[in-house]
Amino acid sequence: MITLKNISLRRGTKLLLDQASVTLNPGEKVGLVGRNGAGKSSLFALLNRSLQEDSGEFHIPTQWRMGQVAQDMPETSQSATEFVIDGDTALLAAREEVTAAEATDDGERMANAYMALSDAGEHDAPSRAQSLILGLGFKTTELDNPVNSFSGGWRMRLQLARALMSPSDLLLLDEPTNHLDLDALVWLESWLKRYEGTLLVISHDREFLDAVTNVTLHIDTAKLMRYGGNYSKFEDMRAEQMNLQQNAFAKQQDKIAHLQKFIARFKAKASKAKQAQSRVKALERMEKIAPLLSEADFQFEFKPPAHLPNPMLSMQGVSFGYPSPDGEQEPPAVIVKNVSRSVLAGQRIGILGANGQGKSTVVKTIARSLNAVAGDITEGKGLNIGYFAQQELDVLQPADNPLDHMIALAKRLTQQSLLSGQATREQDLRSFLGQFNFSGDMVKQSVGSMSGGEKARLVLCMLVWQRPNLLLLDEPTNHLDLATREALSVALNEFEGTVMLVSHDRALLRAVCDEFWLVTRGGIEPFEGDLDDYQKFLLDEAKRLKAIASAGATTITAAPVKAAIPKPVLPSLKNMQKELAQIEAKMQTLETQRNELHVLMANNLPTVELAEKGKLLKQIDEELPTLEGRWLELTGHLESATAAS
Repeated sequence: MITLKNISLRRGTKLLLDQASVTLNPGEKVGLVGRNGAGKSSLFALLNRSLQEDSGEFHIPTQWRMGQVAQDMPETSQSATEFVIDGDTALLAAREEVTAAEATDDGERMANAYMALSDAGEHDAPSRAQSLILGLGFKTTELDNPVNSFSGGWRMRLQLARALMSPSDLLLLDEPTNHLDLDALVWLESWLKRYEGTLLVISHDREFLDAVTNVTLHIDTAKLMRYGGNYSKFEDMRAEQMNLQQNAFAKQQDKIAHLQKFIARFKAKASKAKQAQSRVKALERMEKIAPLLSEADFQFEFKPPAHLPNPMLSMQGVSFGYPSPDGEQEPPAVIVKNVSRSVLAGQRIGILGANGQGKSTVVKTIARSLNAVAGDITEGKGLNIGYFAQQELDVLQPADNPLDHMIALAKRLTQQSLLSGQATREQDLRSFLGQFNFSGDMVKQSVGSMSGGEKARLVLCMLVWQRPNLLLLDEPTNHLDLATREALSVALNEFEGTVMLVSHDRALLRAVCDEFWLVTRGGIEPFEGDLDDYQKFLLDEAKRLKAIASAGATTITAAPVKAAIPKPVLPSLKNMQKELAQIEAKMQTLETQRNELHVLMANNLPTVELAEKGKLLKQIDEELPTLEGRWLELTGHLESATAAS
């Protein structure tokens, strides 16, 4: 077990832990929570021995293997599969020992090395690695792509896969969901539920914590408080504690009164029914989340929009995608096509879709960051879009500071005649930034030097200031802590305009959205179910794609080829069945031989014979994956042929 007894830990002059004690048992799945800056990542650094405690006693079993996601951005031309395989430290050590043993004349050492290599899973390492990579949202066509060909977010997914590949007794995950879409998040939850070691995870996704953890460890006032149960249970217990200690709901009374007034005024009015229902949901959550909100760095609200055009916008036969590169004659790449839909005043739309289906492309096009490939988007008079990009730097300039951004925003909106009475003097802009905790020297700090949470807070500040009537939010909760996420949820429920939201934060989707659009198979359609139904849809879609991949289907994603490509000629059904039977027989024979070799090598054989058996075992371990791959390919072809007949 892990024990911390009277631990004190400092970072610089800041005391993060003060005589803190806790015990974590083997196999527990622990959610580590606390305010930003409370010391969560520093506690991880203590556990992996990057930091040393200032005082107290700290113990982790010496035989425990530790897994952790590397935080550096990988720069390598290794294939994605090989990069992830290298995360298996036990396998790497076994490979190195085989190489060293083969360089000697020590037959016994070679035999032992071959056995250790087999035990480390050499024969199925590629399939294990590729299962992790595909689960985290990569395409089958990307398995052999160089790591440095992927963008930063995808490389961090590979780092996560590499950490999961490593055999471990203790797994430390710091914000593992930040770069994931909802489908990859669902897969990761399933994987972690099956993980047999001890898990410590830092996350600001409450539903992820609820699904994965059974213990919550809260860092508060430099102490460690252990709660039995997942995050929701912790939240309930902490709310009860805070009610006993203080009037935790005093800060919320004005907001509750505001919500009740809106509900009473508009609940019976048909045009405001959905908005009133959203306020009902916010009111139901208000009492529960009040303790968290009382800890938030800031709270905010959107001012009523100056105009509410209805419809906000109308799409007729719109296709979404990317234009061809400058100078290229090829047609643009179309991802979502032929969409005819309207966005109405007061709608709260959650945009769902598996990874790569085009959710962000749709949002970018509506936000005017991309042009529609085809069709017409008609905007309502007075439409004022507030856009939160998935990558904050898409809308922020790293060299500029928060005040520069606000001044530039004010000038742009003045030129577009979109200001609705906002004060634009520098002092007024400074004051507004102060409401979002940008005060003093921070208004002059370059954005590039800020944390992810600070960048997200600046984007929120800019959104609120411009008084939009249509909010386009693409993964707005990345880098936001739990308290700020709840503050955003409340603010969105009070917002009187229209919301279109892409998020892997299911708690936010449930709290804010009244309806869902599903981006799938090149189109957009209404999704009638709830998020639980959507998770089932994702699992079914993953099975469908896996079946296509195993059948050897090839999707051409590059620009259309000008010359006709002949269709591959497949073997006859009878020949495929014959080859499949031969492969199955061969695989069975090799499995039997491998089991016999393991038994023989466990006995005291002569050194020369041990070496011979070890080499034979290595050959079998190398041949089996090839046979298994061909078996999967043939099985897929046969299933497709049977379905077509």
